Amino acid sequence: MSRLTRLPGARSGGALALGLLLAGLGPASPGVEVDADHRVEVVVTGIPRPVQIALDAAGHLVVLSHGWRGDAAANLYRLEVAALPLDATRVPRVVVPFSEEHRQLALGSLVVDPRAGDLYMGEENGNRVYRLSAGGRLDLFGIGLNQLLGGSSLALDREGRLSVLDYASPEAQQRSETPPPASFEGLDSNAYHGPVVLRVDPRDAVPLPRRFDVVRPVFPARSAPPLPGEPPLYRFISTAITASGAFVLLDSVGQLFVLAPGGSPRLLARLPAGHYHRTHMAVGPDGSVFVSSGFQIRRIFRVSPAGAVSVVAANLGDPEGIAVDDAGDLYVAENALHRVIRIRSALMPPPPSPQ
Repeated sequence: MSRLTRLPGARSGGALALGLLLAGLGPASPGVEVDADHRVEVVVTGIPRPVQIALDAAGHLVVLSHGWRGDAAANLYRLEVAALPLDATRVPRVVVPFSEEHRQLALGSLVVDPRAGDLYMGEENGNRVYRLSAGGRLDLFGIGLNQLLGGSSLALDREGRLSVLDYASPEAQQRSETPPPASFEGLDSNAYHGPVVLRVDPRDAVPLPRRFDVVRPVFPARSAPPLPGEPPLYRFISTAITASGAFVLLDSVGQLFVLAPGGSPRLLARLPAGHYHRTHMAVGPDGSVFVSSGFQIRRIFRVSPAGAVSVVAANLGDPEGIAVDDAGDLYVAENALHRVIRIRSALMPPPPSPQ
C-alpha cells in the first residue's frame, strides 16, 4: 500500500435502496435496548459496514469501513463529533487500496495516537500493521507477525506505545513473512502455542517496517507450554490498555483478564456464555471496560474495575467497533445497519443540536 484515494461519498443503486431503509438521524430505531441509566441515539448513517471506530484528540470520530463492494482494504471517514448527527453518504472519505493484487486482505483493527494523530491499522487475519500519518502518508509499519484477528488487536497506551495482540501456532507460522523469533523457533507440541502480546514505541529510531518477530514479548514471559496445574490459555481475541498501563485481554470463551506490567494474567470477570467473535473493547474514564460482543451476542457489556458485569445495551445490529470519550459516552459501530450509535448517560443533558 502506498497510494490513498480520497473520494466523495457515493453509493451504488443497491446501496441507495438500502439507505432508504435506514431510519433518519436522531433517536435509535425500535429494538435497541438500553438500561435505565442510558439513552441511545443514531449519530451517523450511510457508513457501509463499519467495523472499527476511534476518537482522536481533535474532536473527530474516525470510522474504518469495509465499503459497499469490499474492493479496497479500508474506507476511512473522519467526522467531527460536534457536527453529529449526520448522514455520511456525501462525506469525503479516504480509500486505502489493497497492497498487492495477490494480497486481498482487509484492515480490521484501528487505533489513533492521541498526540500525533497517526492512525495504526492491522490486517484482519494477516500479519502486517500500517500507519497513516496525520499528514496523509501511508507506510507499512510492521511485519513478522503470525495472525492478527479482526477487532481490537491493536492498542495504544498514554505514552504512545503501540501494543499488538498476536497468536503463535504452527499454522500461523506457515503464513509468517519472516522466520519466527528465537523464543518461538521449532514451534511444535512441546513449544509455546497461544496468544502473544508485543509492544513497540513508534518514536524509536528504527527503520520501517518494524520487525515484530525480533521484539521480546510482553507476554508470555517464557516460550514453554503452561506448567502442570496452570489453567489453559484460550485464544485472546481483544485487547485494551487501562490508564495505569495494564493490559485487558478478552479470550474466545468470554473470560476477561488483566495483565499488569511484568505480571501474569489475572482473571477479572466472566462474560455470559456465547460465541465471542470480532469483539472490540474500550476503557472508560472510570476504568470500566466496555465490550462490544459482535453479531452472535449483540450486546454491550460493562465490566467494572472490581469485575462486576452489567449489560449496557442489547439487541444491536452486529455491534463491532466501540469507543468511549472523556465524558463516558459510548460510540458503537452497528455493522449490519451501516451506522454508528451513541449511548449516553441518562443523567447527562443531551448535547445541543448543531446549527
